[in-house]
Amino acid sequence: MIIRKIFFLFFIFFISILQAQRKKKVDTVYVYENVVVYDTVYLMKPLKIKPNDLIFQEPKVEEKFFVRNIYQEELEKQIAKNRIRKQNINTFEYGIEAGFGFKKSDWTKIIATDKEQFGQKLGIWFARTLFANTSVMLSADIYHWNSTFDIDANKDDSVLNGFYFTEDHQPLLFQRFNNKHFDYTLQLKLLYEWKNLRPFAGILVNHNTYKMQFLVPENNVLTKMDDFKSSQTCLGFSLGLQYRFFRKILLSLEYQQYQMKNVSLKNRSFDFDIFQTSNTFAERKINFGISYIISGR
Repeated sequence: MIIRKIFFLFFIFFISILQAQRKKKVDTVYVYENVVVYDTVYLMKPLKIKPNDLIFQEPKVEEKFFVRNIYQEELEKQIAKNRIRKQNINTFEYGIEAGFGFKKSDWTKIIATDKEQFGQKLGIWFARTLFANTSVMLSADIYHWNSTFDIDANKDDSVLNGFYFTEDHQPLLFQRFNNKHFDYTLQLKLLYEWKNLRPFAGILVNHNTYKMQFLVPENNVLTKMDDFKSSQTCLGFSLGLQYRFFRKILLSLEYQQYQMKNVSLKNRSFDFDIFQTSNTFAERKINFGISYIISGR
């Protein structure tokens, strides 16, 4: 019995030890690793090498496909332009022109004034290319000039007031005059075109008409009012410059000058020289215009 009790106690003690071992806490161990990398440097002694002469190949430019095409297209364009220019040697153009200008006449100084007259113009022109950059132009213009003075013998005292006599001694009594009038110009110009500029020079024929009123005799009595006109056709020259503003629009600045031989007044029944001289008077114009090319290149 005693042995059994001792064995039983020993068994319980053994079981208690096992339980105690099972409940014991396990510690956690952390391991840190440090990696060190070392570079290896090799030291080498320099080699003594004698350099030889360097030989380089000549550079070669290889044209890319698209570059060659662009060059060829540009070359073809230039060839086409030259061909068109040669074909246009006899190109014909025509257009219209409008503008304004100022006119000054020497003979009006004798009467009352030397003021410039302001006027408007309208014209038509035709041009033909003679050869590269050079062309000839024929133009026709009509001008209307406003009056710069008005003389009425019943109101004003002027050098024109008084009696005049025709060649057959018939009396004429001055009444009225103003220098408002029309004139007509026909020009032949030679133009040279450089870029957008077209300087020109030309010759012109100008026809103008001035009108005065006189009392004329009727049944030997000065009772009838009648007009006397001075109409002259004069030769002159012109100089100017055109600027091609757009392909079909031209701006122009022009100077004209021509000479009048005396001022002779004519009527259906009478004619006489108002100044009774053989003087030559100059008329000058400065014109500004804008042209539109109706047809042409």
